[in-house]
Amino acid sequence: MASPTKTDDRLPPGQYLARDFPVLHVGSPAQFDERKWRFRIFGLVEHPQEFDWSAFTKLPTKTIKTDIHCVTRWTKYDTVWEGVPFSEIVRLARPKSEAAFVVTHGANGYTANVPLAVASDDDVLFAYKYDGAPLETIHGGPMRMLIPKRYFWKSTKWCDGVEFIAQDRPGFWEVRGYNNDADPWKEERYW
Repeated sequence: MASPTKTDDRLPPGQYLARDFPVLHVGSPAQFDERKWRFRIFGLVEHPQEFDWSAFTKLPTKTIKTDIHCVTRWTKYDTVWEGVPFSEIVRLARPKSEAAFVVTHGANGYTANVPLAVASDDDVLFAYKYDGAPLETIHGGPMRMLIPKRYFWKSTKWCDGVEFIAQDRPGFWEVRGYNNDADPWKEERYW
């Protein structure tokens, strides 16, 4: 048996390396109208807020280079994203002490849930740029939640809100049989 290579160490079990950027989503892509777009921060926070596109894109940003992993078994290496770090949202909203989970909301009634500790990782963004350009609609533009250490369904496309909650509440795919934690290194695909 061949010894693992550096590339093998980056590829989670059961995944294959994708050269392109596959497109998968539920429903039709959301149409972006900058005049109407709003992003809400709500739930168990001291400072609920709502941003229009202009105000949101003026918040501090961060650029990360990371691998992404889809439950459909593809992995893409070295993707480059830019957006507002989740830590900036926390700083602005100031979650209450009982907030332990985060639910992101997107178009078509889509939601995804993660523990607040997972969302608080230093590589989690509300990303609106991919590879130096505005995020394309087919990939979740104008903005998507990006949680690189989880399967990609946790990275809500067309994200328009983040809710802080005390008790976990399964999201769109989780109520349809997908694993609640979604760790690609543990192959947590389905219940």
